[in-house]
Order: sequence, then C-alpha cells, then structure tokens
Amino acid sequence: MQTVRLVSLQVLKGFAMLLILLASPAALAHKPSDSYLSLQVTETAIQGQWDIALRDLDYALGLDDNQDGAITWGELRAHHTEIAAYALARLALSADGEACTTAVLEHLVDDHSDGAYAVLRFSASCKAEPTVLSAHYRLFFDVDPQHRGLLRLEHAGQTRTAIFSAATPVQRFELAESDRLRQFIDYTAHGVWHIWIGFDHLLFLLSLLLPAVLLRVDGGWTGAARFRDALWEVVKVVSAFTLAHSITLTLAALDVVQLPSRWVESAIAASVIVAALNNLIVMAGASRWLFAFAFGLIHGFGFASVLADLGLPQNALLLALVAFNLGVEVGQLAIVALFLPLAWSVRNQWIYRRGVLAGGSLLVIATAGIWLVERVFDLKLIA
Repeated sequence: MQTVRLVSLQVLKGFAMLLILLASPAALAHKPSDSYLSLQVTETAIQGQWDIALRDLDYALGLDDNQDGAITWGELRAHHTEIAAYALARLALSADGEACTTAVLEHLVDDHSDGAYAVLRFSASCKAEPTVLSAHYRLFFDVDPQHRGLLRLEHAGQTRTAIFSAATPVQRFELAESDRLRQFIDYTAHGVWHIWIGFDHLLFLLSLLLPAVLLRVDGGWTGAARFRDALWEVVKVVSAFTLAHSITLTLAALDVVQLPSRWVESAIAASVIVAALNNLIVMAGASRWLFAFAFGLIHGFGFASVLADLGLPQNALLLALVAFNLGVEVGQLAIVALFLPLAWSVRNQWIYRRGVLAGGSLLVIATAGIWLVERVFDLKLIA
C-alpha cells in the first residue's frame, strides 16, 4: 500500500512538472528554434536560400546594438558580413566528395508565422554536376542543442526534405534517383516533431484530456469508475480534434482557404484559454469533443503554416500532405498513450483534482492569456 502511494505521488509530481514546463511563460516565450534551408541543384551550381530567425541570430551574435528590444534594418545591415560569415561557417556542401565553394549573394528579411527572419540567398559552386550531394549543418547546435534545420532540396523536378539536428547534422542525397519513401518518412517526422514542440496545441489537447478520467457529480469532480468510460472520452476528444484539423490543414495546404496568420495564432491562444476555463467553469461538460472539433478547425490552419514554411513538393503534394498529417496523429497518440495510464492511476487523488486539474488549468489560462495579448496586439510581453 505504501509503495502504491509513493508511486502515485511520483506520478502527480510528474504531471505537475509537465504542466509547469509547458505553461511556463518564460519557457514558452519563444518558439523552438528552426531555420529553413532551400537548395536548388542545377548542372552548373547550387542556388540556396537560408531563412534564419532574427531572434536566434540576435542571441548568438547580438544584433540589437542599442538594446531597445527591436532589431532595425540598419542594425541588421550593419551585421550582414558577420551574419554571412557565421552562417556559412556552419554549412558545408559537397558534391561527390568534393567541397563546394559557397558565397552569399543577397541579404533580405522575411516574415514567418513566428516572427522576422534574415534571408541569405547564396550560390555554391561545385567542380561538376553532383550525383551525390552531402550537406553538413552545424548552425546554433553549440548554443541550442534543440535547434533544427529544415531542408528542402529541388533537383530535376523532384523535391526532397530532411531535418538537421544535433544528432543528425549530415544529410546525403543520391540525386540520380527519387526516393518517395524517404520523402514520406521526412514529412511524417516533421508532423510528429511539430505537435511535440507546438506548446499551444499541446496545452489545448491536454486541457481537454485532463477531465477525461473524472466525472462531474453534484458540482464537483470524482474519479471515473470504469477505464473504458475514460478511454471513450479520450477517443472522442482526440478523434474530433484530428478530424477537424485534418480538414482545415488540407484546405489551407491546397490553397483553397487562407486566413491571416495573426488571426489564426490569436484564435489558437483563445482556444487554449476556453479549453482550460472549461475545467473550472464547466461549459461543455460531456461534450468536450465539440470544443475539440470547433477549435480543431482553427488549429489546422496553424499546422498549415508550418507546411507553408517547409514547402510542399508539387510533384508529391498528396504524399507530403498525408505524411505530415500522419505525423501529427502519431505524435498525438504518443501523448495520449503516455497521459491516459498515468492520469487513470491517480484520478482518485485529491491533488489531481485540485492541483493538476484546477491549478494546472489556472496556469494554462495565465500563459495563454499572455499569448493572446501578444498575438492580438503584436506585443512582446516576455523577452
């Protein structure tokens, strides 16, 4: 009995730490670090474009010279040479084992869904048209081991993708043949990764799942009596969320429906608030799946913005779309598989109802409230 009680306490501590980490404003003030690298391979050269977040470059190089919290074009232009040297020193391209010579041609700025990015347009000269292209990527790994480089490679009408990470800094491509299986795996991995680092999506889903192991009785919460009831509640919520975001993800990716990114991101923050508030002031009751479906339509547009940054290969549009969506679902199922057994094991503990459900929901509301104000008014409340 004592052993069971200790295990329950450890599980509850784990839930509490997870919610604190996910909902901590300091931890969530920034989107996880990504850069976007596009390469077009021709007979004579490799043309490239590299989009790197200004916030990441500022952290590494200190671009904000007057320390006013805003990077101006003048400040960025003054650091162009430094940025080019820093970036190109961390990207090595080789064709059939021979190093290619890389030079920056143009500096630009572009807006992504998560902020401003420096854009480096460059050219890489190789001794001959490559049949095997290798890319060694080391950007920011020394200052942020979680950083990822998202690569899109175009050659002979074919598009391939890959993810650079600290664990996989080198990617190698056989250009003579198209590998659809690898393309499918790459886009699936993009989907899994995005749901795992998409803190607003995670908090929305967890806020709806936290009461799944409980029943509302006489104005209070009590532990569910049967596991299958809790499982059915989880299935309804996850299925509704999946169906909804799949619809809008597809429509947006195919350019059938488009919404301004600022509206979408603001609505996603609002959806997190509503989902968490429902745990304190019950509005949906047993119909949480309706919340999941209604707001899932908005979250689908958020997923689509990630695909827009990655780029959808026109020669394999359906394959990439299906693979990315599958990755999102696999990521969700992994979260559910971890959440449900743990939540079920501690559902009857007072601290789960008051500490995790009530306290965690308040923390989520506070965090999402900060997001909402930042996104609606284009402010930065947390540095």
